[in-house]
Amino acid sequence: MKSFKLILAAAFAVVGLSATAQVNFDDPKYAIWGETADERKQNMLDNQFMKEAVDNRNYNLAAKYLQSLLEKCPKASQNIYTNGIKLYKNKINRAETAEEKDIYIDSLLLLYDIRLENFGNHSTYGKAYILDRKARELMTYRPDDREGIRKLFNEAIAASEEKNGTPDLELVAIYFSAVCDDYKNDLVSADAVIADYDRFSPAFEKAGEDAAALKEQFDSAFGASGAASCENLEALFAKRLAEAPDDEALLSQAVSLMSRANCDSDFFFQTAEKFYSIKPSSETALFLAQGFQNRQEYDKALKYLEEALSVETDPAEKEKLYVRIGMIGISTKDYAKSIDAANQIKNLNPENGYSYFILGQCYAASANCSEFQCLACYWAAYDAMSQAVSLLGNEPDIQKAAQSLMSNYRQGFPTKEECFFAELSEGSRYTVSHGYANGVNTTVRYR
Repeated sequence: MKSFKLILAAAFAVVGLSATAQVNFDDPKYAIWGETADERKQNMLDNQFMKEAVDNRNYNLAAKYLQSLLEKCPKASQNIYTNGIKLYKNKINRAETAEEKDIYIDSLLLLYDIRLENFGNHSTYGKAYILDRKARELMTYRPDDREGIRKLFNEAIAASEEKNGTPDLELVAIYFSAVCDDYKNDLVSADAVIADYDRFSPAFEKAGEDAAALKEQFDSAFGASGAASCENLEALFAKRLAEAPDDEALLSQAVSLMSRANCDSDFFFQTAEKFYSIKPSSETALFLAQGFQNRQEYDKALKYLEEALSVETDPAEKEKLYVRIGMIGISTKDYAKSIDAANQIKNLNPENGYSYFILGQCYAASANCSEFQCLACYWAAYDAMSQAVSLLGNEPDIQKAAQSLMSNYRQGFPTKEECFFAELSEGSRYTVSHGYANGVNTTVRYR
């Protein structure tokens, strides 16, 4: 196979020689290849021979041709650099020692510098393209050179903005992810991360849906960096929202990032409420309700839940809203509201364990005296909570809470003696006739 490739290379060389024999190298259009006709002819042949050597994996021979071409005619053709890059990337991958690999990496990066010097003004493959490729190569082959990576990506981004009027967002997303990683490793400050986020965010907003995936990558890197603390985010968005208080995209971004950071300041809730007023949705209402519930501002929490219910049509989303209303009713002891919400949940989805989790607590709240009819409410509460446990397998924390409540309710069951005087035996059916459990059918059990 190797000899066959050499035969092919020799054949191509003959073809190249015969082709160039017909060329008038004195023509000024060939001046970029050398000063004299003979130099031009030889350099054009060397360019062809270098490509063939690279294709045939004869990288040492290709390197000799590359060195000659860079010395004699570095402005002649982009192909010199295209094949040179292939040459050194293969040498890097084949290097036998770290020192050898490092030399080849230096050569690859230097080749980009020479290309930039000679083809930086090319309309398509000029400065922006060359710096883009060099930045990516540095990140690939020298991932530990964090300062160099940040510097080179910044240069590449600036070149793309200079060329197109807007930065290359793919480059920005890669660069910013690197900056966020460097922050986690104490290589840059939080201020640097915030400054870069503030610097590039407007470009993503202007790009719209075309850059949605890159924007998500950009925002996620920021949110996960640790630099996106509530204090830092508030300082960032307070300034930007003061300039554009009704900007829907900016409000959405602020709410998303600040909620991810678990912010609970007045500024955050004011921002979230402003966003909801511009673009109401059940998702935002749920979020606001949870926040106000955590702050024990139950009236505000219910306001947003009920507003969302009035416009929501998706049954799954309505379930979530009713669950939140039911839980707030438990917190505020508005058990009638909670029971209504629980029944709405059951109507929407009989397999939703939250309905029984809510009902059980409402029934137990009716066991508010020492009379037999009050204690009997614990049977209904226990039954409902048992149903909740069986249906809340995908909510382990709530399921565990339901199991704990079941144990508590069991301690409240009427005693055997109390059941005897009520003329009830264990296992018989009983209809509760008190409080919120009124009319619920259950089973007699002794404490």
